[in-house]
Formats: sequence, structure tokens, C-alpha cells
Amino acid sequence: MESIWSMFIVYIGIFLFGMILLKTGIQQISYHKTKMWLMKHTSNPLKGFLIGIAITAVLQSSSTTIVLIVSLTSVGLLPFTHAIAIILGANVGTTVTAEIMALSNLWLMWSTLILGFILMCIHKQVIFSIGCVLFGLGTIFTALYGFESLVEPIQRTPYIENGLYTISTNTSYSILFGVIITGIIQSSSAFTGMIMSFMNENLLNLSSGIAMVLGANIGTCFTAILASIGSRIEAKWTAYAHVWINLIGVLCFIPFIHWLGDLVVNVTPIPGRQLAHASVLFNIITSLLFLPFIKPLATFIKLTSKKI
Repeated sequence: MESIWSMFIVYIGIFLFGMILLKTGIQQISYHKTKMWLMKHTSNPLKGFLIGIAITAVLQSSSTTIVLIVSLTSVGLLPFTHAIAIILGANVGTTVTAEIMALSNLWLMWSTLILGFILMCIHKQVIFSIGCVLFGLGTIFTALYGFESLVEPIQRTPYIENGLYTISTNTSYSILFGVIITGIIQSSSAFTGMIMSFMNENLLNLSSGIAMVLGANIGTCFTAILASIGSRIEAKWTAYAHVWINLIGVLCFIPFIHWLGDLVVNVTPIPGRQLAHASVLFNIITSLLFLPFIKPLATFIKLTSKKI
């Protein structure tokens, strides 16, 4: 059993390393432009929402976008209501990562690793950055295959398999599992990738996978809370907004988990892709429901934060 946990930690490390490479490459190309877009083109909620989607899809990390938003609100460069709109967009934009992971295959893994390595050896910033992006994607795909390779030894270890079975048969346990693991590893994408791999090997069913990913949406809020520590009150409001949006969205969606599962099953027979599509639908529906109520939400957060 120790070897399973050791390999699990190794594959998490490989995945996070791939995410760091991916974000580093993209940020070298577009990070400063991203900051300018956020400050100049968020004059109304719809614009902020769309820019939040675009930037998070480009940066491949909602955590990076949220930290950037917190930093801009903390120095007064971004109004709080605009920050909420961008958060809603970031929640949708981050689902692009899951969709990319759902396309993983051996040919794509080796292609991105080899081409990325070659480009990283060229001493030109743009080409090197593109190489980082490709090699990072290849590394992420490698970690996903690693997670899949753990399924067989897990099935031979009754303690772990029974634990996962117990968690997967209870929606509350599944959501809590997603919250805790994502909070620990600080990456909802890594957790989602792991669950997708387990589902592809029939270790988890679709409903429990969706519940776990819902929990991951709450677990990823810890990043914003950490980023807001020691900052101005506006930054703390932004972190609280991220928590409230994801918490309320998950609570409202719990009764519809099976409906969501039935919907994505009709789209694709591949379990991992079903989970990716479910994540997209959940975040789009939740964000669109919140979008018209940004000002009341901002008022609510300001009032409740005084009691915290």
C-alpha cells in the first residue's frame, strides 16, 4: 500500500510540474497583457465575464486568474463588482483544462513531449515559451496515464478500494473528498484529472465523479483566501466572493447531479469526457445564474464580511 501512496504523490507532483511549465510558458507570452485587459476592458459585468473566460482559458488556471484579481483589487486598480464578474468567467474558463485533458492519448502525449523539448532547446523567448506550453501539456498527459496505472494496484488493495467505494456511494462524502484533496494539493485541475483517469478505468461512477468535482470547486477557493491574507478589505471581499459563488453553486446543484450525469452520457460514451462536459455545464449554468445579481451579491459580501 505504501508504494501506491508513493506513486500517487509522484504523479501529483508530475501533474503540478506540468501545470507550472504550462503556465510559465503562457505567462511569458501574455501575463502583462492580461493585467492590462483586466484593468481596461471590464467596464460592465458581461465584458468582465467574457474576459474572465478568455484569460483563464489562456492561462490554463483559474487560481492564477483569481490571484491576479485579488492583487489588482488590493491595490485599487479593479473595482470589486468587476472582480466578481471576472471570477464568474474564470470558473467557466478553467473547464477548458478538463476538456484538454479529456483528449489525452498516447500519440498526443509523446508528440507534445518531444516537440516541446525540442522547442525548449531554442534560445528565443517566444519559441522557448511555446516549448514550455507543449512540454507542460505532455507532462500532464503523462501524469494522467500514471493515475490510470494505479487503478489495478488499488483494486488489489481492499482497504483503499473499499474506502473509495464508501466515499463514492455517498454524495456528501464525495463532495467533501473533493474539497479536502483539492485544498491540500491546491489544484482543482490535478484532482479532476485524477478522477477522470479513475473513471476511465471504471473505478468510480459518473455521479460520484461529478460530486467530487463539485467539491473541487469549493476546495480551489483556498488559493484565493491565502492570496488575500494581509491585503486590503477589497481583496478579502474578492476572496469571499469566490467562496460564496462556488459554495452556493454547489449546494444548488446537488439535487441535479444525476440529471447532469444523464445529460452528458448522451453526448459521449467515454467516462472522462463525460466528467469534463459535466464540469463545463455546471460552471456555465452557475455563472449565468449569478451574472444578473452581481451588485446584490457584492452588497451581501460586504455586509457579511463585517461579521467575519
